[in-house]
Amino acid sequence: MDRKRITAGRNWKNLLILFGPAWLVMMADMDASSTIGAAETGALLKYSLVWFLLLLAIPLYFIQETSGRIGIATEMGLGEIIRKNYSRRVSLLMTLPMALTDVLTYAVEYAGAAVGFAVFGVSTYLSVPIIFIVHLLIVIGRKYEQAERVLLVLSPLLFLGFALVLIESGIKPYPLFYFSLSSSYLFLVAANVGAVVMPFMLFFQASATAIKFSVRKTSIPKSLAVNRVRIETAVGAIATELLMVMVEMSMAGADPSTNFLSPRSLSSALSSVAGSFSPIFFSIGLISAAFLALVVISLGSAWGVVEALGVKKDKTYLVYLLESVPAALIVSLIPVGSLAQAILNLLVFLVFALIGPGIVQGLISSNPKVMGELKKITRLTP
Repeated sequence: MDRKRITAGRNWKNLLILFGPAWLVMMADMDASSTIGAAETGALLKYSLVWFLLLLAIPLYFIQETSGRIGIATEMGLGEIIRKNYSRRVSLLMTLPMALTDVLTYAVEYAGAAVGFAVFGVSTYLSVPIIFIVHLLIVIGRKYEQAERVLLVLSPLLFLGFALVLIESGIKPYPLFYFSLSSSYLFLVAANVGAVVMPFMLFFQASATAIKFSVRKTSIPKSLAVNRVRIETAVGAIATELLMVMVEMSMAGADPSTNFLSPRSLSSALSSVAGSFSPIFFSIGLISAAFLALVVISLGSAWGVVEALGVKKDKTYLVYLLESVPAALIVSLIPVGSLAQAILNLLVFLVFALIGPGIVQGLISSNPKVMGELKKITRLTP
């Protein structure tokens, strides 16, 4: 009996030894833009895209599994691998569009967190500087695993906040399927696709997994490490799509004209479809989602840029500042509510921004000289 317990304990230790990167990148996938996109979808289409959101867990898993496997096989980030196997120019071509769009993505995260705090009566002029400073304290001058611990503690709040809103709103007898070729419907479908896989996710998971595996590789072989990362990626893919579903279902029946980046409009919509406590619950989820994503996007984007340039990672703070400062100023100077339509447009654009890095990632993952025995892993073991 004791031997069985010891073996079971070792199995759990092996399962969790690389835990973190895949889970966090999936939680960051449910960022402020995804939350607002899912809320807009629920208000306009009710439960009609729930089936589609659940299906999107499949491509999300395969894309991110590939990213994690590359990190283990090479012990390098995606930007560095592209630079070494192609050229610096190609690597920059893959990373700079991500960095540029991430400035707006940063702004969305600041805006989402600011709206959440505004529901609690905290002014944007106070909340944005606080978020900016705390975010930089976490990412500048710290090792990845130190930042990871903070985010792992934060991640359950996403589920707590959004689940409580859904519980308060209740499940309603809305149709579960609807399809149309109208431009408005196809636009929402594209926005939801863009919310599933964002360019920074590829770079973050490869780099973070490489960092973690390089520390743990003496105690776990590559083949077993890949299996552990695949399990974490699969669980995370399902979890993040369930979060999207929770938000969509919670907002079903809300006024389609609701501006989800207006604290007053958001509170009114939530109170009408759920209950008096739902604005508080939703704000907890929104603040947590936005802040967690802000840190993960910072790391993924900065790692990708410095790897593409071939400079040391201690220069990443320059990328943080170049992206964060303009974004924080945008949110501080421009009314947050005016960014609502920009968020949906951003999500649609991210579909196209992902094409280049996605293709190159596929080429790298199928290259036996780069991947070795991890070119293709067909067996998944618990």
